[in-house]
Amino acid sequence: MELTLECKKRPEGSKPNALRREGLMPAVLYGHNGTESVSLVIDAKAAEILIRKASVNNTLIQMNISDLPWKGKALIREVQSHPWRGDLYHLSFFSVAAQDSLQVTVPLHFVGTAVGVKPEGGSLDTVLTELEVACAPDNIPESIEIDVTNLHIGDALHVNELKLPEGVEAVGEPDRVIVSILGKGGQVAAAADEEAIESPGEVPATEQE
Repeated sequence: MELTLECKKRPEGSKPNALRREGLMPAVLYGHNGTESVSLVIDAKAAEILIRKASVNNTLIQMNISDLPWKGKALIREVQSHPWRGDLYHLSFFSVAAQDSLQVTVPLHFVGTAVGVKPEGGSLDTVLTELEVACAPDNIPESIEIDVTNLHIGDALHVNELKLPEGVEAVGEPDRVIVSILGKGGQVAAAADEEAIESPGEVPATEQE
């Protein structure tokens, strides 16, 4: 998914709170010209709509800056909100136009009902709900689908066992567990231990004498 955002260069000397009172959102763009950054302003309502539709470090955004010669694609890197009101406060963007490969965070989407859950009676334990991957800017997956249907009690799926889209590579330790199927054994054992503590039973005859 790709979105479009219209923005302007932030006027020099302008104060963030004054901009917010005017219905504008302060923002900053990195990576469009080496280490240089540029301060921007965005219509506050447009920023709120953008945040509802886009995911941080995942959704490509076509940024059009009306008073700068540069325009291109970027990712949202950071969203700052007011400490207690929760209102949007500031957005940070990172240009991907000059990047051959970049690291993004992709949500994991679990599908199917594991045989270890039904009919075996276990429970699904999702350890990871998102995964950091490396890919080209024009090849960012919106999500990664994981079918858990064939997992039995005691089974676990690791990062290196994922079938990722072509051109997408997982970042980080390959042996991390993504999801596993837990049995009831641990719970039953714990309950039995508690019962044994509460009801220690009869003392052997040799100890009574």
